[in-house]
Amino acid sequence: MFRVLLTSNGFFTDQIKQQFLQLIDDQLENKKATVITTASQQKQDNKFAIKAKEDLIEMGFNLVDFTDIEFDQPDILRKYDVIYINGGNPFYLLYHLKKSGADLIIKKLAKQGVIFIGVSAGAMIFGQNIEVVSLFTPQMNNVQINDLSAIGLTNKIIFPHYDREDLFPDPLSRSIEDRLKVFESLANYPIARLKDDEYLLVK
Repeated sequence: MFRVLLTSNGFFTDQIKQQFLQLIDDQLENKKATVITTASQQKQDNKFAIKAKEDLIEMGFNLVDFTDIEFDQPDILRKYDVIYINGGNPFYLLYHLKKSGADLIIKKLAKQGVIFIGVSAGAMIFGQNIEVVSLFTPQMNNVQINDLSAIGLTNKIIFPHYDREDLFPDPLSRSIEDRLKVFESLANYPIARLKDDEYLLVK
């Protein structure tokens, strides 16, 4: 059974924290967790990665590591019960997931019941593709990947930070919603919009 919690901002609200805790079927102190830091240039020094680790420890986890699949062997993921994928650059994250083979391991682990929390870019990679990123922030594709197909644990295409117009300025002054509607009509599939305080549970 999949247990994947997709968010824009991680444990942003008490409701999101409670939804995550409801997925745990054992004592928290018996669980091992890691935060994948690959998507951010700051890696484990990224303030959101640090906050995620602090949140997990505060909830009761005794062991919370950082993992960077750009440099760490992806098989290390098999030792964890909870895997939190931090945000950053979705192109960079997807590139290294595929290059390392971590994408295939994540699929297997999800089927085995490992709990995943995807945050922003870390949420987008669980969908069918990240093509919508090319519309809003094409400059982020610094790894020049053309195949934007993602892990595909949900058939939804995730767009995080839907309520943050400040993050996605447009030279034509179009709103996020206006641009998403154009994208949907051209791509012929819907986009799942996630505000900063919302989440999507894949089970």
